[in-house]
Amino acid sequence: MVPVSLFIWIVIEIAWYLAIGRHWLGADWSAAILGALGGVLGMRAAINAVTWVFATTYASPAPALGFASRLRLIADEYLAFLLSFIVVLPFERLWMPADRLPAGSRRPILLVHGYGCSRGVWWLLRRRLEAAGHTVATVSLTPPYTSIGKLVPQLNRRIEEVCTATGAKQVTLVGHSMGGLVCRSYLARHGIARVSQLITLATPHAGTELGRIGFGQNAREMSPDSLWLRDMAQEKLNIPAISLRNPYDNYVMPQDNQRLPGARDVELPAVGHIAMLYDARLARILLELCPPPGKTA
Repeated sequence: MVPVSLFIWIVIEIAWYLAIGRHWLGADWSAAILGALGGVLGMRAAINAVTWVFATTYASPAPALGFASRLRLIADEYLAFLLSFIVVLPFERLWMPADRLPAGSRRPILLVHGYGCSRGVWWLLRRRLEAAGHTVATVSLTPPYTSIGKLVPQLNRRIEEVCTATGAKQVTLVGHSMGGLVCRSYLARHGIARVSQLITLATPHAGTELGRIGFGQNAREMSPDSLWLRDMAQEKLNIPAISLRNPYDNYVMPQDNQRLPGARDVELPAVGHIAMLYDARLARILLELCPPPGKTA
């Protein structure tokens, strides 16, 4: 659903920009096409700018970054945003073939995406984990802007499918952003029988100020001090859990809201919220935290 809706939106957006250029501004086709391209890139630059304004306004204390490092952080995040929402997700089938779940696999990893995304965001990280010897599964949670709790049955179904296909008794859950909250909601509802470990990546465990302007019920639920988050905070962690915290995050702020009581806190290097999914440093950290079967940490 997310890939299809993104593709349709991009087509409509480009058609709108072309109509403005051709019929309202009287531009020729070459100028109209360049204008449409500029409109697409400019709109996404504006969206990214909003996230960085929020990140700066509500920032938690963090080591200062130099101007060049800050500029690279912002540029890398913008490029990751373009790659994800213009190139990868609208054409997900080209990037993400079906999960490979061989029978006899031990400790499969199930990757759970965040807000407004689908399984396509894992295309590079899945390759890196598989190259290291892991069996990796993914899931797409729909519809994208419903209540977090309503996504739990889909995660439960995917966990059971992965366990049945591989013969494994448990999976390791890795949730990015909102995906970490879906994982916690699953554990609160279904217990720990099927999960050996929880790893969250820049998850707004205590909410994010950006949730106040997001679309959908799940955005409201991720707003700081929401009733959903207060209820979830009452649920104790009964399995090993690790919270990978991004001190420079541009979607979850204050950034210290990524801390999860009862979980091991690991600070990530300077990287954007979406760019982390493509960052080799994050892949190395994950491989250290959950070594492939047959290896020890």
